[in-house]
Amino acid sequence: MSTDKKSKGKFGTYLTIGTTLFAAFSNIKKVRAAKGENDTLQLVDGLIRVAAVATGVALLVRELREAVDDDILTD
Repeated sequence: MSTDKKSKGKFGTYLTIGTTLFAAFSNIKKVRAAKGENDTLQLVDGLIRVAAVATGVALLVRELREAVDDDILTD
């Protein structure tokens, strides 16, 4: 079994970052609504979702940087 990662390419990575950031804004709205309603459980859920999105974006940015570094090394 191979452990190689399949690369999406730069465009795919940018597209994924964009859709992930869109999800982040949606989750931030949910956090604000939960805070306004004093719903602690919804607030915690929203904060966890925002943290997961932030981690996902960080991973995608790292993947993009590695792809750029690989391009520079192969030139």
